[in-house]
Amino acid sequence: MNNIRNIAIIAHVDHGKTTLVDQILKQCNIFRKNQVVRERFLDSNDLERERGITILAKHISIPYKDYKINIIDTPGHADFGGEVERVLKMADGVLLLVDSFEGPMPQTRFVLEKALDLNLSPIVVINKIDRPDKRPAEVLNEVYDLFIDLGADETQLEFPVFYASGREGWAVSDLSHKKVDITPLLESIIKDIPPPQNNPGSTQIQITTLDYSDYIGRIGIGRVFRGTLEKSRPLSIIKRDGKIHPVSIKQIFVFDGLHRMEVDSVDCGDICAIVGVEDIDIGDTIADSNDPEPLPLITIDEPTISMTFTVNNSPFYGKEGKFVTSRQLRDRLFKELEHNVALRVEETNTPDSFKVSGRGILHLSILIENMRREGYELQIREPKVIYKEINGKKAEPIEILVVEVPEEYSGKVIELVGQRRGELVKMENKGSVQSLIFHIPSRGLIGLRTKLLTVTSGEGIMHHRFYQYEYFKGSINRNRNGAIISMDDGPVTAYALDSLKDRGKFFVEPGDVVYRGQVIGEHNKDNDIEVNIQRGKKLTNMRASGSDKAIKIPPSIKFSLEEALEYINEDEMVEVTPKSIRLRKLYLDPLERKRYNLNKAV
Repeated sequence: MNNIRNIAIIAHVDHGKTTLVDQILKQCNIFRKNQVVRERFLDSNDLERERGITILAKHISIPYKDYKINIIDTPGHADFGGEVERVLKMADGVLLLVDSFEGPMPQTRFVLEKALDLNLSPIVVINKIDRPDKRPAEVLNEVYDLFIDLGADETQLEFPVFYASGREGWAVSDLSHKKVDITPLLESIIKDIPPPQNNPGSTQIQITTLDYSDYIGRIGIGRVFRGTLEKSRPLSIIKRDGKIHPVSIKQIFVFDGLHRMEVDSVDCGDICAIVGVEDIDIGDTIADSNDPEPLPLITIDEPTISMTFTVNNSPFYGKEGKFVTSRQLRDRLFKELEHNVALRVEETNTPDSFKVSGRGILHLSILIENMRREGYELQIREPKVIYKEINGKKAEPIEILVVEVPEEYSGKVIELVGQRRGELVKMENKGSVQSLIFHIPSRGLIGLRTKLLTVTSGEGIMHHRFYQYEYFKGSINRNRNGAIISMDDGPVTAYALDSLKDRGKFFVEPGDVVYRGQVIGEHNKDNDIEVNIQRGKKLTNMRASGSDKAIKIPPSIKFSLEEALEYINEDEMVEVTPKSIRLRKLYLDPLERKRYNLNKAV
């Protein structure tokens, strides 16, 4: 036990933790001979690699000298905060990574607060020290201020500090030292992170992460908090609701480098994976059958945003995907619940539709993106905030929003966020950049990123995380222009686009095939219009010089999945297929649309 160290790496999005773990793996010779080593090795999911964000917590172990260092790579985005809180329970210390220019960010604060509450020993790493705009001394002061703000005690304030470059693979405790490798940091982990406590008594292990395999079903990952976990011993599972029933474990795995190694028993303090318990869930305790004692429950954050998923019923139904029925959609959503514990799925009164709730638009859009890559076709209604009732009054989720902008744009940003019921709580200067901190309702964030980039000429950066529920702040006016709708089916012609370009901005290009009721652009005015986008030029046998002038069409607007979800109104949907993201009206028929709008007005 004295030779085990359990450490979680926490950082804001893009502060370089996955790259730093890459260097630790390489320098500790974890990779096997002839193994192809790619960058950001722990970003195993294609989406993680494309977006450069960690979505799922990963567990690996590093052998260093005679020690086993269990490293937990945690997500850096607030939408996956539920994942972070749980995995911190398995650690005895944290490696807090901070960018040498940006300093502590909102997610850093959120995770560090959880870590300090659990009395974890911190090591601070000021990363990306090779940046030309680095400001390590100021950033270190900001880290101390953050610790003091969060009520850290004296022992927690005496944390070791390292300056590192994850990309170049070195870490030093003083910038004047020779920059060779990452060994000083590994030595500090051995010296400054305490070994797991030896808690004698009957077996106790708490499940903090779930994995899933099509071959062996659910896999529960957790830390042995007391005693020794043995396959042969009679064990019971204690569920979240207090029910207890006996279980038998088929296999136990411990982490060995990047792989899992099967064992018969695991000692107190180590992290392991359990196979063979069908109804295993986050927060469940597995204990000795003779003396089943539960560990304190793990809290799971409540969802704040919901969307309605329905089967694709557009004219292009089944042309691009292979999973298109409501049964296939239902099976896939309920399978996601096996390991995505912050997600909720409910069947609605409307046939073929499901209400899916999550921590934010990014959380849900990652699920949708994974589904479309697997071959699913579906349609999604606009995101809605989940309201609660507190003391008989309507309450809504409030988020902490941090916007970083050059100073000249700060007035425009304050005005924009103010229109969405945001309140400025703090303003900080970071060199030529101003950091503005707001409290804003979650519904005010929908569609804000695009508007923010417009008013800051693309230079604004925003981050947000859930703060708390507060009483309803009042209505927010979503000023979006009307839609340009196709009145027919067929391919878009350059001639029609050229003649209609004064009406607004288009989302389609010549040659794209569209259907009646599809949203193909944004009107210059606030009313919807229907246009014939398939119209071709009438051919005659008359020719005159200059009559066939060159057609000039502005480039079309292409939405990412999140942008499309934030853009749509309540009478619109996003159609998602493996090859396309289309916007459409809820009712494709113009008469049904009129009837819907009349009913809504009443």
